[in-house]
Amino acid sequence: MKPQNIFSEIPKNLKYEIFEPLINDDAVIIERIISKGQQSSSWHDQKKNEWVIILKGDATLTFEDQTSVQLKEGDFINIPAHKKHRVSWTNPENETIWLAVHY
Repeated sequence: MKPQNIFSEIPKNLKYEIFEPLINDDAVIIERIISKGQQSSSWHDQKKNEWVIILKGDATLTFEDQTSVQLKEGDFINIPAHKKHRVSWTNPENETIWLAVHY
C-alpha cells in the first residue's frame, strides 16, 4: 500500500470540474472533486446521502427551495438522499477541493 496526497496532481487548466473516485463500492463512494469557477448545470438528485467537506477554497450550494449555504475551508454539510441541490458558485480565482462521501 502506498499513501496518496489529496492535494497532489491538480491540473493547471480546470476547464471542467473534476470528479475522481477514491473508493467506490456498493456501500460507499468517496470522491475528490476539484472546481474552479464551475457551477452545476442542473439539480443533483442523488440516491444516496452525501457528506461533503471543503478542504481548500470556497463554494455555495443552493437547494431546490432556494436556500443557499456558503462553505469555506473546513466547512462540511450532510445532504440527505433526494434533497435536490446544485453548486451555484465556486471561486473562479482558486481551486476548490471537495471531499465527498456518498453513503
